[in-house]
Amino acid sequence: MVTIKAFIEGDVYIDYPYEDVKFRFEKETGKVYKRRYGGVEMEIPGNSKLYYEARRGGCAITREEYFRD
Repeated sequence: MVTIKAFIEGDVYIDYPYEDVKFRFEKETGKVYKRRYGGVEMEIPGNSKLYYEARRGGCAITREEYFRD
């Protein structure tokens, strides 16, 4: 689970391996991005069900890990 504190501190990167997807929260703009493993990044709504599930069941990763693969 990714804590609220992480979102307050800065950009957040989440790996959700159950769905082979990663997410990126950009603190400055409040935008959320999704990236399938090996795929391209796309902006998504912050109220996305999959993003919500990833926040609860995924794990925080580094920026480098988000863009890897």
